[in-house]
Amino acid sequence: MYEQFRTKAVGVGAEVHRVASKKDALDFILTFLEEEGVADAPGRYAVWADGPFLGGVDRGVLAGVSGLSLEVTRERAARAKVGISEMSWAVADTGSLVQDQSASDQRLASSLTEIHIALVPAANIVADKPSLFARINPKTSRYIAFITGPSRTADIERVLTIGVHGPERLIIVFVDEQGGAKQ
Repeated sequence: MYEQFRTKAVGVGAEVHRVASKKDALDFILTFLEEEGVADAPGRYAVWADGPFLGGVDRGVLAGVSGLSLEVTRERAARAKVGISEMSWAVADTGSLVQDQSASDQRLASSLTEIHIALVPAANIVADKPSLFARINPKTSRYIAFITGPSRTADIERVLTIGVHGPERLIIVFVDEQGGAKQ
């Protein structure tokens, strides 16, 4: 299902990567932040929403990254270049990511930044929406978000514009080692 998801997600403008371990994912993210010039200046910040991935990660390593904050506020996210958050599920037939984003830091990191890096357990790729809804209950989840590619609109004179209502770039990182979510 990974290849089907990848094909659909790339088709709508997402960048898709797959790594074996949390360490590989962390290395990928740290390299990416450096290449993007993340720094301690407005418009150059990065924010990382708390989630299971950060459990067991040496936060001292992250504290050494200039401009990276694990405290996600509306103000910081609005002035950040990169937002990092975790998604619970990936839907193969649409290339969509899904998360219960009841926690505001997840929403802020995934919607207010120019670039969104989404971490996803590779075991949580499902075939389609019926398969997804067999695993989550929309009645008990307060804020289910579906993200399909970077933000895009054609509202303005029917001209496609990227990044108006959210990130210009969506980078999806599947992590094999992370295991599957039980929701």
